[in-house]
Amino acid sequence: MNRGVPTLEDVAQQAGVSRATVSRVVNGVRNVDPAIQDQVRVAIERTGYTPNRAARFLVTRRAGTIALIISGAGDEFAAQVFADPFFGRVVDGAMGYLRSRAIHPVLLFAESEAAREQVVDYARQGNVDGTLVVSLQAPDPLPQLLASAGIPTVLYARPAQPQPFSFVDLDNYSGARLAAEHLLARGCRRIAAIPAPQNLPAARARLDGFRDALAAAGHPAPLIAEGTFTLDSGAAAMSRLLEDDPSVDGVFAANDLMAQGACQLLRERMRRIPQDVAVVGFDDSSAASVCRPPLTTVRQPVEKMAETMARLLCEHVEGVRSEPTSVVFDPELVVRESA
Repeated sequence: MNRGVPTLEDVAQQAGVSRATVSRVVNGVRNVDPAIQDQVRVAIERTGYTPNRAARFLVTRRAGTIALIISGAGDEFAAQVFADPFFGRVVDGAMGYLRSRAIHPVLLFAESEAAREQVVDYARQGNVDGTLVVSLQAPDPLPQLLASAGIPTVLYARPAQPQPFSFVDLDNYSGARLAAEHLLARGCRRIAAIPAPQNLPAARARLDGFRDALAAAGHPAPLIAEGTFTLDSGAAAMSRLLEDDPSVDGVFAANDLMAQGACQLLRERMRRIPQDVAVVGFDDSSAASVCRPPLTTVRQPVEKMAETMARLLCEHVEGVRSEPTSVVFDPELVVRESA
């Protein structure tokens, strides 16, 4: 073997296959026997071979990079992204799949009109093979800009307006019904909700599902105080609820951070959880486990959903999938100590 930089020939000799076979494996050609692919990958690891990205691009016309775009607006945009454990879970799930395919993820932010234009220009110039988009606002103009630029894209959550893209989502409506049914089963009589902004389809579905489950049981409509997905907004909403009706004994929050904020406020007001007020969140994020008491919540399999996003996007980029596809996951109630 050469003592210089490892080459395709070195890998081929180590794996006992032809140089052309190594090239097909390195460039992601799909018609190579899986056992041979494994041989080549082992040889790559042993030789320390690193593909020349420029040469690889000339062969495949692919950058080997995917952009994960967090799209939103507002002065608190960055603070919200880094404070909410949801976004870390999305990154973790997507990266797990992309890393296994030697695809490099790039995290981009599109929090304003100027930032959206920069993101689209970056993608249009061939820096990425496609984009994964998580929107914090609705309607979000970014997906349409990406569609007009012809950039393969997969969305997290059903878009507010029809888009020619695949997406993954959760059955948010059914998840909120699980929360309502659990509070009713506990015997809660004065039930309230802390929904998220209703311009987001997922937030509307969660509130609708909660309301409909209460109505189906013959229960009065819930008292409402809206939050903004943050811990502080959950505490503020809980304060308003208690001011409006001190007899509130059951609360559903549209995400775990708001539920955690509600629990903090209840403890400050000397309300026992769940004896005086039962609290249910949504997502089953890390906030649910650090909450005191540990939070009963509706599980959203964020990592699996993000992994599915990445898989769908790779299939679109590789031409395996041409039509937009939707994958909707089922929620699950996780019962802990808060309700």
